[in-house]
Amino acid sequence: MRIDLSGKTALVTGSTQGIGAAIATGLARAGARVGVNGRGEASVAAAVERMESGLDLVAAPGDVSTEEGCGQVLRMLPDVDILVNNLGIFGATPALEITDEEWRRYFEVNVLAAVRLTRAYLPAMKERGWGRIQYIASDSAVVIPAEMIHYGMTKTALLAVSRGFAKEAAGTGVTVNSVIAGPTHTGGVEDFVYQLVDRELPWEEAQRAFMREHRPQSLIQRLIEPEEIANMVVYLSSPFASATTGGAVRVDGGYVDAILP
Repeated sequence: MRIDLSGKTALVTGSTQGIGAAIATGLARAGARVGVNGRGEASVAAAVERMESGLDLVAAPGDVSTEEGCGQVLRMLPDVDILVNNLGIFGATPALEITDEEWRRYFEVNVLAAVRLTRAYLPAMKERGWGRIQYIASDSAVVIPAEMIHYGMTKTALLAVSRGFAKEAAGTGVTVNSVIAGPTHTGGVEDFVYQLVDRELPWEEAQRAFMREHRPQSLIQRLIEPEEIANMVVYLSSPFASATTGGAVRVDGGYVDAILP
């Protein structure tokens, strides 16, 4: 299957590293012009520099968790064909110690940023009769981790947001989906793993201990690589996925032991 996104413009939020950077690279390799997003100009410029040469990448800095930052990105990329809402924060905090401020911050960053951008870009997609919107959710949307229920709450919310906007786009040629990512190997996740296992362990041992003790449901029994998430996102962004909408597509290594609605 050869996916050709030539002539399409994409925006991937939170794409200076990790899953977002892998998605941006994958879309650009397929021929799309891709907006690379992060909060600061320097971090975005550095990310673009790190990505392979020859790709059509556009620096689109701006903190999309705020109205001002969202407006900044919209001025640089006023119209896109593919929107990937990847931005997200996570961290381990005991349930009874999560403050009101933290609940609000997680919702602003992980949910409301995606809603703002969808609201901004969806109307033009509907008018053109083609578009792709995706939300990078998580297995934590369904299997809520006891150590970060505020994060799980936001990912559950994204499933509802995605399904709702898919209904708004019904019959227009625009598809809207969530991608349920399982435990993925990124720099941020390495830090998270070491919050939960012995910091003296070498990474390979720490990873195995984390999966065994905290994510034993995984059928692949390893962390997922960011490129594996990106492969699904690129497919869902393509014309081949025209009949897939309103869905929650799993790239979780068999982690979620349930049938999703």
